[in-house]
Amino acid sequence: MDSRIRALEAYLVAAARTGDRGAMGRLVDLRGDRLRAHAVRLLGDREGARDVVQDAWVEILRGLGNLRDDHAFLPWALRIVTRRVARDIRRRQSGRRLADAWAEEAETSVDEAGPAASDGARVRAAIATLPRDQAATIALFYLEDMSVGEVSTALDVPVGTVKTRLMHARRKLRSVLEGDDDDR
Repeated sequence: MDSRIRALEAYLVAAARTGDRGAMGRLVDLRGDRLRAHAVRLLGDREGARDVVQDAWVEILRGLGNLRDDHAFLPWALRIVTRRVARDIRRRQSGRRLADAWAEEAETSVDEAGPAASDGARVRAAIATLPRDQAATIALFYLEDMSVGEVSTALDVPVGTVKTRLMHARRKLRSVLEGDDDDR
């Protein structure tokens, strides 16, 4: 991740901690899209993710005083979003079959990523076929350029779990992407 953005983020966190509303707004502008994308990856529902992230921002801004390292803001905020998503999923599970709907959508995404699609689109479509925990882990590690430790913090799982998820996800992605190449 760009060191200038990290420095800006740390400055905004410190300023927001003092009650600077402008810094709070800039922090939301700076990291809101990433938190929302993470929630969408975990939840599979854009509207639900928007609501979860909105609630998470309240918790994030109130909890800034508990953040020990201003440079660790993004993984810390992602962990709050992860926990909020988990609560939302537990609440929704009683009447829904989210996994089935998400799997159908992921299969459609891979089918639509034909030979003319860019490599990035093919990889993103392949990531969409992964189980949610693996998709979130891969996305944070590769797309968000986080370290294994930061992914561990963001997903609130042990480092070993992150490594295992990465291993399984890479294997599945290789299989999906090589299978697409064989069809050409």
